[in-house]
Amino acid sequence: METLRRLTFALSVFILATLAFAFWRQNKEGYGLLNFLRAESPNEEKFSAASTPKLDLEDVKFLSAMNDEFSKLSAAVLPSVVSVNTKTLRRGQTAWHPFFGLVSGRAQVIPGLGSGAIISKEGHIITNYHVIADVNEVLVTTNDNKQFPARILGASRERDIALLKIEGAKKDFPALAFANSDAAKVGQIVFAVGNPFGLSGTVTQGIISARDRHLSDSQLDYLQTDTVINPGNSGGPLVNIRGEMIGINVAIYRGDENVRAWQGVGLAVPANDAKSVIDAILAQNKAGKSATAAAGMGYLGLVLSPEVVAIDSGLGTSLIGAFITELDPQSPGTAGGLQPGDVITALNDENLTSPRQLLDQIRAFTPGTIIKLTLLRNGQLAQLNVKIGQRPDAQ
Repeated sequence: METLRRLTFALSVFILATLAFAFWRQNKEGYGLLNFLRAESPNEEKFSAASTPKLDLEDVKFLSAMNDEFSKLSAAVLPSVVSVNTKTLRRGQTAWHPFFGLVSGRAQVIPGLGSGAIISKEGHIITNYHVIADVNEVLVTTNDNKQFPARILGASRERDIALLKIEGAKKDFPALAFANSDAAKVGQIVFAVGNPFGLSGTVTQGIISARDRHLSDSQLDYLQTDTVINPGNSGGPLVNIRGEMIGINVAIYRGDENVRAWQGVGLAVPANDAKSVIDAILAQNKAGKSATAAAGMGYLGLVLSPEVVAIDSGLGTSLIGAFITELDPQSPGTAGGLQPGDVITALNDENLTSPRQLLDQIRAFTPGTIIKLTLLRNGQLAQLNVKIGQRPDAQ
């Protein structure tokens, strides 16, 4: 009897110790007696997936609406963006052979890649000049993977803008419109669309980081953006939230010469400047003239206020004037009689629409051209004949 009592006591102690140990181990990792009694495998891996998202769409209504709108914008713009593939034929080196004399090596075909945007239903495409410079063949691939040959209608080497035309009978291409880049604001949301590293149909989002508000015909203006731009994006559009081109992506800043990828600073040619080049090319083609010469070298040495000056015409309407804030003393403008403080109202008897328009027109003239400027000086209207010079950094 005593033996049975001792055995019962020992068994009770063992059971209580086992239960206490199991309770202590229940929230701890590892394999224990309880796992063994449950017939669990020592190496069994547990996985408990989340069944619901952290937030409901009702909790992020604004972000959900932005998400849908960004997708809608991308879907609207992508059909108008193309891949520009080029081929350049490079002659092989010529060498002297003891038996055959001068022998030319095999020619090399150098491929090139860029982006472009369709700007007319007839298939006109805007891209960068450096994308198509000195190439022998241009092929355009649309977003639906259809490939077309294209010809170069003209280009501005200095502004790095070129105009292509898709060959073929199709006349219903989806086109993008130009925005007024003078109205672009720092902080404005923009999207870069193109083919970085050959990855077609790529959209990246950012803002306009900076812009040159210093209106001068002595330097070219660019829009700065933090939108991701990489090799292959060149010539692609920078669009606003309405799907309009506010710029043409042209370059990335390379603080480290060994890094070819994006480093946070991209540059785009403002849409107004790009459109001026396109208009000039189309006009020259219509007149049967070559449109491959560089444009934008005209120069008077002006610095204008970005603010429009309204002048009473005396006929119940207002004239738009461009106020000269600075003038290079050695410039063609000074030689022609212009002075700081003058307010220019017309060029060649055509009234101005903005200070930017005046600078665009001056740049478009060939150096040596004589133009007539109407201006307000000391409250009196006057006219001056001024000879366009060549911008110093364009020589």
